[in-house]
Amino acid sequence: MKNIWIRKSPAQIIEASEHTQLKKKLTAFDLAALGVGAVVGTGIFVVTGQAAHLAGPGVLLSFVVGAITCGFCALTYSELASMFPIAGSTYTYTYAAFGEVIAWIIGWDLVLEYLVTASAVASGWSKTFIGLLQSAGIHLPKALVTPPLTTDAAGKIVMFGGLVDLPAVLITLLVTWILFLGVRESAKINNIMVGVKIAVILLFLFLGVRHVNLANLTPIMPFGWGGVMAGAAIIFFAYIGFDAVSTAAEETINPKRDVPLGLIICLGVVILLYVSVAFVLTGMVPFKEIDAGNALPAALGRFGIRWGGALVATGAILGMISTLLVTLYGQVRIFMVMARDGLLPKPFAKIHPVHRTPHTCTWMTGLAAAAIAGFFPLSMIIDLCVIGTLFAFVVVSIGVIVLRKTQPDVERKFRTPGVPVTPLITAGFCIYLMVSLPKVTWIYFGGWLLAGLLIYFAYGIRHSRLQPGAAK
Repeated sequence: MKNIWIRKSPAQIIEASEHTQLKKKLTAFDLAALGVGAVVGTGIFVVTGQAAHLAGPGVLLSFVVGAITCGFCALTYSELASMFPIAGSTYTYTYAAFGEVIAWIIGWDLVLEYLVTASAVASGWSKTFIGLLQSAGIHLPKALVTPPLTTDAAGKIVMFGGLVDLPAVLITLLVTWILFLGVRESAKINNIMVGVKIAVILLFLFLGVRHVNLANLTPIMPFGWGGVMAGAAIIFFAYIGFDAVSTAAEETINPKRDVPLGLIICLGVVILLYVSVAFVLTGMVPFKEIDAGNALPAALGRFGIRWGGALVATGAILGMISTLLVTLYGQVRIFMVMARDGLLPKPFAKIHPVHRTPHTCTWMTGLAAAAIAGFFPLSMIIDLCVIGTLFAFVVVSIGVIVLRKTQPDVERKFRTPGVPVTPLITAGFCIYLMVSLPKVTWIYFGGWLLAGLLIYFAYGIRHSRLQPGAAK
């Protein structure tokens, strides 16, 4: 009988970081840009409009709830990232706090956060790209821009009539190729796109604030607090990705300092941008009339600012590419660490001799994300992303408390204030948002975790490097 609760010691984790084959090239600025690149994307350009239909002008409060939740989460991530400066993020932290079987569950769960989020971003990118083409009089065949599956009002999967969302597939493969080339090259491209993305959002705010009608903001909560929380559960998708900063720890020059700093800078920029956009958007357009799939450009077009709408749409197209890049990057690094531990096949951890990237894992991850984006609807993908991420955040929050008790002597360059109260508040916020999600999402999530456990007992536990006598 193997020990499914076996834990990684801090010494084992640090040793893996010191003997990494990855290049250490990233700074705190690069990490903050990675975080902003991951977070500011489909969420602000697409999901804002969808959440406004659920919460009305109360979507402002939805953003605040999401911001508070993520702020608490960042405090817990910062402590663990400073303790264990290695790729793997939540998976690595859980291995040290709770043991192998829980680490596997979290690693499997993170597929919903990173891989499925990347697919959702690609799907959102496709919608914006198609909208821009249509505004220019270019109409692609419906069969090539529509996934074959969708969900009806009851959440059941039904056929939609398309063949594949081809733009989503192609952009995913392009970003996968960029990641294959190397982390420094990817970071440079990401930094440029993040700059473009922020410039576009500032342009929208500048053009739109003059058309804000405060009457559109009343009543602030037309659907009550329940509507605000339903909007917050969807809006949380807009914040997903900031923890991707911690997955880059192994490729950071000074991770114990730069990872917490990068996390804090990232969230500060994101929260300011999101609340500003939500205020201007709901002030410009009555919430029932917001275009859920093309919210920002459509809002400007409503006031005849078509050139501004076209610029915002173009910037959104470029900006979402950076989100796709960072989320795929995070998933690849998590798969790589899991394979290094023996829980996944060895090819996932193989490093390219020239580019110094996990090339096999990169291409396998990119192909999987392209398939999900091409054949599944955006709404279904988003719900799975949110519940998977919130579950991971709950485990991380509790992990901070556990490690304070079990590993009190490990160096912490950053200490979460108010332990255990702060982590418990974080877990409470996350659970509250999880409860606000549809029941069908919980069913899919439960099935996903069950499938993960079957894979662990069929393969992972037999090949884990920590298990005595396991096949290596």
